[in-house]
Amino acid sequence: MRAYLNGNEAVAAAVKLARTEVVAAYPITPQSTIVEKIAEYIAAGSMEADYIRVESEHAALAACYGAAVTGTRVFTATSSQGLAYMFEMLHYVSGCRVPMVMAVANRGLAAPWTIWADHQDAVACRDTGWIQLYVETAQEALDTCLQAYKIAAHPEVLTPVMVCLDGYVLSHTEEIVDVPDQEAVDRFLPSYRPEYSVDTQRPYVFGVGAGPDLYSAFKYYQQQAILKAKEVIKEVDREFQAHFQRSYGGLVDLYYCHDASVVLVVMGATAGTAREVVEYLRRQGEAVGLLRLRSFRPFPVEDLRAALSRARVVAVLDRDCSFGYEGVLATEVKAALADLPAQPQVAGFIGGLGGRDISQEELAGIFRHCLEAVRRQDRGEELVVSGGWQK
Repeated sequence: MRAYLNGNEAVAAAVKLARTEVVAAYPITPQSTIVEKIAEYIAAGSMEADYIRVESEHAALAACYGAAVTGTRVFTATSSQGLAYMFEMLHYVSGCRVPMVMAVANRGLAAPWTIWADHQDAVACRDTGWIQLYVETAQEALDTCLQAYKIAAHPEVLTPVMVCLDGYVLSHTEEIVDVPDQEAVDRFLPSYRPEYSVDTQRPYVFGVGAGPDLYSAFKYYQQQAILKAKEVIKEVDREFQAHFQRSYGGLVDLYYCHDASVVLVVMGATAGTAREVVEYLRRQGEAVGLLRLRSFRPFPVEDLRAALSRARVVAVLDRDCSFGYEGVLATEVKAALADLPAQPQVAGFIGGLGGRDISQEELAGIFRHCLEAVRRQDRGEELVVSGGWQK
């Protein structure tokens, strides 16, 4: 079935199709309509699930955690300050290896107070042990939520997943979305039956204390699970393509990277604008490309190295800032490429904070700035590229 859906409605449709059994809901802009739409499904009888109205975002994640350890498929959604309020529970859920899916409609963090989009909220949770997947369209939001349930519950992963979608630009913008039928989804995503869960017949303990002799072992296996998720994310994307004829490249989505001198790296909905700019510059004979990072955690080091090793300049556009240094994604890309035999120059740019528009002209300006550095090198000068900040 094809329907006009915005990103939030697409997420809600995926949660329904996944036969999610428990939803904990607390409203915060711009994600509120996700849980409102799910409430409509349940009230209308088209979705069978327990809907828990909680008193805070912290309580929402705690409720999901409690339901998930009983072997139940769960969901919640949040944004910005709400995600920050969940911070303590993020570690509990991932440390206990509890698979669940949470949508994050990305929004800037206060202060100054804002309801508009950037990636600071989710990027600030980089080290909480959650898989983070960033989507570009409403269609990808629906499809990635379905994939996320399968990734999270994989027996070698058992890790919660954030599906991140840009606030308003994606969460509230409608497009034609192909909504798969229930039978097809059931074939792709079977019922959730975990090996370990709280059961009166088989008692298990989650969140038990551990001394120094055991704590590091727990964290080691958690790290190995998230690294394993790299393969699983690719595998699940291939399975999804076999069922629904749609693929998103797994960890990264490449566009004209094979012969590009300058490649722009982005996350989220900005990729749509950047792709138009690449097309425009290609028609002018410029060797430019785009790499859209889908998986921020696990970080796809090997895929980045393979895709960017032939580039001379890699421009990274962050919609966040690690204050006192630079954009987080720029730092990560530099580290991933640091020991390549012919290391590209990496230039970090920061833009789109607090919902500031990122125009085609600004993206073209980034490309031209980097291309000029390449031309200077061709004339015998040293290759030096400076980044910048959209003020």
